Amino acid sequence: MSAVTVLDDPVAGIQLASLRDERTTPEHFRHHAQRLGSMLALRAVADLPGATSTVQTPLGPSPANGPGRTIVAVPVLRAGLGLLAGVHDVLPTALVGMIGLERDAATLQARRYYFKVPPLDGAWVLVLEPMLATGGSASDAVKALDAEGAEQVTVLSVVATRQGVDRILDENPGVRIVTAAIDPRLDENGYIDPGLGDFGDRLFGTPH
Repeated sequence: MSAVTVLDDPVAGIQLASLRDERTTPEHFRHHAQRLGSMLALRAVADLPGATSTVQTPLGPSPANGPGRTIVAVPVLRAGLGLLAGVHDVLPTALVGMIGLERDAATLQARRYYFKVPPLDGAWVLVLEPMLATGGSASDAVKALDAEGAEQVTVLSVVATRQGVDRILDENPGVRIVTAAIDPRLDENGYIDPGLGDFGDRLFGTPH
C-alpha cells in the first residue's frame, strides 16, 4: 500500500458529495460519515497480516480468518468520533483510544489536552481525523502513537490538502494516509477550500 491512498470509487464519491452539500442535515451527515468511515477503514487494513483460528458451526469445526494484529482506532476529538462507528462496522474487534487536540485560532497550531490509549505494542493504529488542513493535529497524534510502540499508523481523513499530507509524511516516516479527497487550498482562516465546512459542527449540529 502506498503512503497516500485516495478513494476514487463512485460509492465513496456518493458519501463525500453528501458530506460536502451544505443542505445535508446533522442526522444525514452522521449517516454518510459512518458509511465513509467504513470504506476508509477497509482500505487502510487491506494488507493487514491475518491469523487463522477455528470456529464451531452447527455441523462441525471450520477454519476462520481474522486480523493478525491488534487494531486500535483513535479518534481525534471531537470530529473523529464521526468515523468511529463506521470503523467498528467493519472492524468490530478494534480497540479505542482517544486524543484531544485543540487548534489555536491565531497560530493554527494544535494543543493536546487529552490522551488515553490501550497498549499499542505491535498494534495497527487508525487515526481518525476527518479534516487534514495544515496537518498539525494529525502529525501530533501520529508522533504520540509512534512513541507508544505502534507498528503501523494510518491516518483516515475525509478531506485533506496537499500541504497537510506533505507535512504529516515529512514529520512521520512510515505513516500512511487514506483519504476521500485532496482539495487544492486553505483559506485565510486555515479552513480547507472548498472542503465541507467545520466537520464537528456539522456532525453534532452546533453553531458554525
